[in-house]
Amino acid sequence: MNNGVKQDAPRGWPLSPATVRAVLSGHGILGLAFAAIIYLVCLTGTLAVFAHDIARWEQPDAPSITAFAPGALDRAVRSAQVNGPAHATLYVALPSMEEAEASITAYTPALHREWAADRNGTLTERRTPIADFLIDLHVALHLPRAWGGFIVGLTGVALLSSLISGILAHPRIFKDAFHLRRGGARRLQEADMHNRLGIWALPFHVAIALTGALLGLSTLIVGVLAMLLYRGDTAKVYGLFTEAPPAINAVAAPLPPLEPLLAEARRRSGRAMPHQLIIERAGRADARITVSSERERLLVPQDTAIFDVQGRVVKDQHPADLVLGTKMLGGIGQLHFGWFGGLPVRLLYGLLGLALCIVTSSGVTIWLARRRDRGRAVPLWERLWAGITWGQPLALALVGIFGLFAPAQGSLLVWVWLGTTAGSIIIAGAARGFDASNGAVRVRHLVAASTLALALVYLVTRQIGLSGMAVELALLVGVGLLLRHPPTKHRREGQAAR
Repeated sequence: MNNGVKQDAPRGWPLSPATVRAVLSGHGILGLAFAAIIYLVCLTGTLAVFAHDIARWEQPDAPSITAFAPGALDRAVRSAQVNGPAHATLYVALPSMEEAEASITAYTPALHREWAADRNGTLTERRTPIADFLIDLHVALHLPRAWGGFIVGLTGVALLSSLISGILAHPRIFKDAFHLRRGGARRLQEADMHNRLGIWALPFHVAIALTGALLGLSTLIVGVLAMLLYRGDTAKVYGLFTEAPPAINAVAAPLPPLEPLLAEARRRSGRAMPHQLIIERAGRADARITVSSERERLLVPQDTAIFDVQGRVVKDQHPADLVLGTKMLGGIGQLHFGWFGGLPVRLLYGLLGLALCIVTSSGVTIWLARRRDRGRAVPLWERLWAGITWGQPLALALVGIFGLFAPAQGSLLVWVWLGTTAGSIIIAGAARGFDASNGAVRVRHLVAASTLALALVYLVTRQIGLSGMAVELALLVGVGLLLRHPPTKHRREGQAAR
């Protein structure tokens, strides 16, 4: 009964006690919503690490090559130049033994197209709506890029703050890093797991949160630097990190043969291997061709050779030429997504990302459980959080199923996700008889069923290959983990707690 008194407004306060309680409830819902965004960003980020693997899983008939035939690269680029949007910048991902695929993206701010290239330079349209959906959801929440990126950047700041405050709030956290209370109350076991996963992978969590904040808030950071240093001229800030464009010359001019440019870049960089071409203003006299090369044991591909339309070297840059700040900025994206070091790094990022998902979701669950233990339970919040944490895997599984059935309707995946998300939240909020702890078992089984359905739909709609087998195996492992606890255990613990 004292709990109600604590929430009443003090004498003289202009708002009534009922209004104060409503405001407090709204404040809690707002905090829960921001926690949900953090959880969503962590979950989609874990999946986005495997975006290239998911893309190959979606389109198993895409060409797989380790090298172009003589002249094939030029044919592929000319085809992309003709079939892509006008005035597009061409991004060519070169094949290698480690990444046995070649792709070309023709990009403009308004439109872009992407193809996979075979050994002879023939292009096949890429249709990977599931991988594209995951990347866009993680990077900008499918909002306009400026606003969505800003919100995601704020989640990075909030996550970093939570990690720091969590460490400071537990003075014994390092001492108890390997202490797990088995056989006791389930909430204590969950708290131990939350703390252990938080401390064991703390360097990873901090790196992901920090780099995510920098990537998401980059536009804001550039704006602040421009105001402080260049009277608001953001172009001068970007000019610190990018090459100044050449003088405008729109006279038509063909691109030079690309294979000699790759050979020259390889000769100049020594041990580095070209892995990407960027062709700007293709078909004009002011075209620029940038060859980026990567070296072993370096996080960032830091060898860059820039050629003009005559094939002459305009700029030649190597790791020794870069200052520390430029190297760090170049590595933020790679470090954040784990797109370096091949499959072993991606697997490590996947496991650590799952740990971060558990930490973010269990943190709110533990907080709500403590409120209940202290007699200040908020059943609505508990139900909503259960609907969010289990509703998102369910929504993503349904997105995958729809994307496999209708790859040409990728724009509808957002609505599938929104509908499932809204439905899970509404049902959780309205289900007053739903117990968040015991009922979560049934919801987890529903997620397992949808994940199994995704794996089965793939077998029906696609020809399975090596990459498909790997993703299918991962889905089946996920189903097994979701089903590993029998529901009777939760019921017994719930009865014992009463």
